[in-house]
Amino acid sequence: MKPVGILIVDDHEFIRRGIRAVLEKQVNWQIVGEAANGREAVAMADRFNADVVVMDISMPDMNGLDATRLIVRSRPQTKVLVLSMHDAEPVVRKVLSSGARGYILKSDAGRDLISAIEALVAGKPFFTPKVSELLLSGYLRRTEAPGEIQASGDALTTREMEILRLLGDGRSNKEIATALEISARTVETHRRNLMAKLRLHSIADVVRYALRNQITA
Repeated sequence: MKPVGILIVDDHEFIRRGIRAVLEKQVNWQIVGEAANGREAVAMADRFNADVVVMDISMPDMNGLDATRLIVRSRPQTKVLVLSMHDAEPVVRKVLSSGARGYILKSDAGRDLISAIEALVAGKPFFTPKVSELLLSGYLRRTEAPGEIQASGDALTTREMEILRLLGDGRSNKEIATALEISARTVETHRRNLMAKLRLHSIADVVRYALRNQITA
């Protein structure tokens, strides 16, 4: 039987090592590679024919959501399991819309990581009880208040998401421009666009949105 090829994606080396240590103990599972950002993940998933990708969300260069979309689009046979610290319901919805088949919190990884990968390999989705509860509570809120406008970041571009995360971290336009190697005017343009998409009216609203949804750098 062909081993299950697993790609580990996280920008923190010690987290990748911890995941590898757990998964390497499983019979007929093989770690085919490790990636430190979304762009590397997309290339390596194809190069090493990964069956399962264990994917973080917040990473430099390309975030996990955009990487998941590209991987699923080019390799529909590859299953993506998001392993993240974010437990906000809007983030979970964006993970699902990206095409991931599973979502577990890093705090639950010791208990659920093996079961999650087994489920994905068997063609089944996997969500921890807490993630399922977040989805249910979010659904109930929306059905109870159908007239309420729900701000969503689904339509944000990769660059807008990067700027949103940096704004949530308290960075100024100038600091963001330096970090992303673009002009302050370009940062301002992206900021106006993301505020319009999210229906936010001030920088304070942007920061609150990023913090509430745990979208920080």
